Amino acid sequence: MLAHGIVFYFDDFLFPYLRSAIGLNLKFAIYNLIIFKFCSVVSLLEIINMEMDISWLSRTSLLIGEERLRSLTQKHVMVVGLGGVGSFAAEFIARSGIGKMTIIDGDVVDPTNRNRQLPALATNHGVSKALIMEERLKAINPELQLNVVKEFVNPEMVKQQLSYDPDYVIDAIDSLTPKITFLKLAYESKVKVVSSMGAGAKLDPTKLQVVDISKTFNCPFAQQVRKMLKQHEIRKGIKVVFSPENPIKESLMLTDGKNFKKSAYGTISYLPAVFGAVAASVVIRDLIGEKI
Repeated sequence: MLAHGIVFYFDDFLFPYLRSAIGLNLKFAIYNLIIFKFCSVVSLLEIINMEMDISWLSRTSLLIGEERLRSLTQKHVMVVGLGGVGSFAAEFIARSGIGKMTIIDGDVVDPTNRNRQLPALATNHGVSKALIMEERLKAINPELQLNVVKEFVNPEMVKQQLSYDPDYVIDAIDSLTPKITFLKLAYESKVKVVSSMGAGAKLDPTKLQVVDISKTFNCPFAQQVRKMLKQHEIRKGIKVVFSPENPIKESLMLTDGKNFKKSAYGTISYLPAVFGAVAASVVIRDLIGEKI
């Protein structure tokens, strides 16, 4: 309506004075220019207004400042694996104000997930973890650009997702074969990654550390990851979250081999969530320029 008002003003007041001097064609050129420029400004303002809706993040802005907060709204973070570690990491990333996310998991909720995994409830057994997290993350931030991949990790899918150039990736895969597949491709793509090592067989959340993969110890899962990465000539250069706490080896059990798992350790409710929190903190701190 305002654009038309401007044009009417041009027709009624300005055009009579210009017509005899500059001719009819220029009127239509100016007319179109006014409409184009005004609509461009309106579109730009709409985009700015969309990006500026950070009122729900006021407490975050108090802590890190509005400029760094706005920079987070322009970032794309990928979370691979939505179990005990990845589900909490994904939520913490969404609540930080990240503007775009990709979440990847092909699994469904199992009753044994309920002791440690954010999506798992007594009411949603058999439901896709990715779909549950999609609904939850969009409820936290309806403006979040969210890409949901309901697939298990495979080389073709990983290559496709990494081609979208995420600014950071959280690897929360808890099965060795797909984890190595993902880490190898991510390493070769030179994308920033923080990888979670084993949260099982441990109890003390205050022991967690962020180190290069080559610096891990007292973690059977990390030991296997290192061994398999060496087969691909990867010995360092991957940031990981791990616990040097001595593992409770008696908690080991053999499994049926489903989803590339031949064994599993017992887990406590809070520890995977802390792994996820630390991984998310690495991403956010790195993206806003804090030293890790």
